Amino acid sequence: MKKILVTLFLFIFLPVNAVEKKTNFSIETFEEAKALGKTIVINSYEVWCGTCGKQTKILDQAEKEYKDIVFLSYEQSKNKNIAKQLGIKFWTTIVIYKGDNEVARIVGQTNKKIIYAAIQKGV
Repeated sequence: MKKILVTLFLFIFLPVNAVEKKTNFSIETFEEAKALGKTIVINSYEVWCGTCGKQTKILDQAEKEYKDIVFLSYEQSKNKNIAKQLGIKFWTTIVIYKGDNEVARIVGQTNKKIIYAAIQKGV
């Protein structure tokens, strides 16, 4: 009976927090944006992570507001090479670059004000 309840719980509640965003990160896009001096926001996530889902919703909103910023996302477990290249150890990480320079890195943050303040460091 416990196994049935656990299975039902997983099927009912996990999809609610699932991240819908897909990976759009590519080394070429990242390097080109850096070379152009653009502000780049990188979101490392996992589809099953509730905190990641909250961060992604905030970043989706920010992407609509900041038209000149490049927003890149990747699923960490499927793109470990990206995480390694950027030195990202946790899937709930947001990194902001201004050109070649990393200007902010936050982990596990779901506070909109803090995320937006980090983004502003690259503007």
